[in-house]
Amino acid sequence: MLNYSTYLHSHSSEWVTFVHGAGGSSSIWYKQIRDFKAEFNVLILDLRGHGNSKPKLKDAFNTKYTFDSITNDIVEVIDFLKIESSHFVGISLGTILIRNIAEKHPARVKSMIMGGAIMKLDFRSQILIKVGVIFKSVVPYMYLYRLFAFIIMPRKNHKKSRLLFVNEAKKLYQKEFVRWFKLTSELNPLLRFFRAKDIKIPTLYVMGAEDHLFLPSIKNIVSQHSTSILYVVEKCGHVVNVEQPLLFNKTSLDFIKNRVEAI
Repeated sequence: MLNYSTYLHSHSSEWVTFVHGAGGSSSIWYKQIRDFKAEFNVLILDLRGHGNSKPKLKDAFNTKYTFDSITNDIVEVIDFLKIESSHFVGISLGTILIRNIAEKHPARVKSMIMGGAIMKLDFRSQILIKVGVIFKSVVPYMYLYRLFAFIIMPRKNHKKSRLLFVNEAKKLYQKEFVRWFKLTSELNPLLRFFRAKDIKIPTLYVMGAEDHLFLPSIKNIVSQHSTSILYVVEKCGHVVNVEQPLLFNKTSLDFIKNRVEAI
């Protein structure tokens, strides 16, 4: 089972589950835990091969990672903890996993908060992935990861986010990086399906105004999906929860509280 930590609230029955992105770990939520655990029960976890979710012996023979199998890892933890339903908060690739949980297990998802959401790959993103596919097995993955981090988070004020993700990515093994990178072959059809389907689960997209690769597509999605809203954080890049934690926390908590009161 994935490594996880819980923070139990004295009287709230509501759960908030945090899902990090590729190359990160549960530690990226360090600026969220205090504010969220004051209001709700909190679950943070490390995705397969990340943080303290170390690869197991059986993983050495499991060369096929899929979004469904990684989604099932998260559901396994929720089942083990007997959490019937939860609000979910994700960043970057974690938002794809949350959206996939909502697709496969809609009754388990009360609301979704999607930070730096990835719902479409533009031309630059496609080229970036093709470069990675060509070199992923021959170039040390940290060179590729630093390149990706710089292209996604290029500005001076994004430096803290870049360093955080690069330092977390150093804990991955080369083989683990390659396995995760192979997930990119699933991305286009999966994201196309997500964009086309309005799942009717309350969704808040929190995007940096400088998230140049992914913000345009989110604006389009919100205009078409009836239960989705967008909050754009000025002077902020891709990793909104790290760059602007106070705004991220307040906006997200207000959104969840409104959902709870509406039930």
